[in-house]
Amino acid sequence: MSTMTVVRPTAALPPDPLEAFVACAHQMLDPAMPEAARRAMEPRLLALLPALRALGVFELFELRDPALRTWLADELEGLPG
Repeated sequence: MSTMTVVRPTAALPPDPLEAFVACAHQMLDPAMPEAARRAMEPRLLALLPALRALGVFELFELRDPALRTWLADELEGLPG
């Protein structure tokens, strides 16, 4: 049985942007996650993108989920810099 930490939409995110991103992404990909909760995660993920880009995360890693990868690619294109 997996012991993954669940981040609720109302909970504070971990201070590390990569930790927060991974936790939110796992939840967004969880098929049991209600759509409303998934939508609540989107702004949190978007807020992390500048820090993750500055860390070079997307130059080192590729997301395996095609839908999440496409969504993030579209959002990253819209960011300045």
